[in-house]
Amino acid sequence: MSNTKAAGLVAYDNYTSLAFDRPSEGVLRITLNRPEKLNALDATGHDEIARVWRDIDADPSVSAVILRGAGKAFSAGGDFDMVEEMIDTFEARARVWRESKDLVYNIINFSKPIVSAIQGPAVGAGLVAALLADISVAARTAKLVDGHTRLGVAAGDHAAIIWPLLCGMAKAKYHLMLCEPVTGEKAEQMGLISLAVEEAELQDTALSIATRLAAGAPSAIRWTKYALNNWLRQAGPIFDASLALEMFGFGGPEVKEGVASFREKRAPVFSQNTPV
Repeated sequence: MSNTKAAGLVAYDNYTSLAFDRPSEGVLRITLNRPEKLNALDATGHDEIARVWRDIDADPSVSAVILRGAGKAFSAGGDFDMVEEMIDTFEARARVWRESKDLVYNIINFSKPIVSAIQGPAVGAGLVAALLADISVAARTAKLVDGHTRLGVAAGDHAAIIWPLLCGMAKAKYHLMLCEPVTGEKAEQMGLISLAVEEAELQDTALSIATRLAAGAPSAIRWTKYALNNWLRQAGPIFDASLALEMFGFGGPEVKEGVASFREKRAPVFSQNTPV
């Protein structure tokens, strides 16, 4: 954002994939800011979305946060350059494992309320932040999909820790194992998100909710969030296992076929001769 120092956002000057503004008193709005790539997260963006929560938690001028995407998408997930780097090197897998772990736990432990405003596709690390937000608002036409198994790796980013809690085990397995997309309207019906609205109303609705949270009793709201998030903390070992298995998969053959099929715009053909 321009005039960063004038807005009091000096702590956020080093972020390049995220933009920041303050649409209301006490409200900081984060925008995933790579619209030409549907806000897909490259290595820089993946690092930034994981660590920004610690900076904001230390900012006393922020009482509530909105997370949204620039342009017509929330986020198309991780870009294929980063995925191929993970396939090729242990170092990349170790780095992304750490960032993915930090993204989930940093949001869970973030003391202030987060509102996500989801439009268009929401995939990968973007979907992680969208669904881990305290209040998730989506356009009815938004398209949420966890595409891990289609790519050829386990659904490890966040799904195991929160999908069964939000929508139940049966629905979680159906959508995660089949990579079945869900619209914003259906996601609300399933309990996967808090609220679905018309796309034209999305940003105003998210801002209205964040403004109400910022004006509320801060200790009461933050302590309520802390207590409720103990449901997620106690599921930490489930998440840790899923994320480790996802990273393990990036060293195997299935993800190579998954990436190739995306690049070639065809259905994947996975070998059924698996040692698992």
